[in-house]
Amino acid sequence: MRALERALAALYRLAEELALLLGLFILLVILAQVVGRFVGFVVPSALELAGFATAGLVFLGLAPTLRAGGHVRVQLLWERLPPRGRAWVERLSLGLGLLAALYAAWALWAKMGESLRFGDLAPGLLPLPLWIPLGVVAFGASVFALALLEALLKAFRGGR
Repeated sequence: MRALERALAALYRLAEELALLLGLFILLVILAQVVGRFVGFVVPSALELAGFATAGLVFLGLAPTLRAGGHVRVQLLWERLPPRGRAWVERLSLGLGLLAALYAAWALWAKMGESLRFGDLAPGLLPLPLWIPLGVVAFGASVFALALLEALLKAFRGGR
């Protein structure tokens, strides 16, 4: 079991580092746009690139944020529940989140495959193959589903 936990921790760390790289990429695109305006240069498809990177950053950041306890919880309601009620609400929310994440991952992988099969390209000056950002988002959703499954199993074992 320890090896599986270490492997999952490494996967979450990879997702976190990829999200960081996408954040830096967004920063560089925006910086290039700002500097480009002063020298009369326009970064082609900067808005699309930043948008794709933002989507990837968000989805890749979901699992590490869950592990860090950073997702929003309604404390006013949470604090009023007895410990046993909290445990069941936690399990229910993790279970529903897992179902949603699994559906999202499945749909995103299917869309990525479709995009790859048909050769879909992003609109704009830079014809970026759409399977690339879709693959990043699908990977992030899949890692999030794994993190939710891990958290749900821990919740049923009594730990968090």
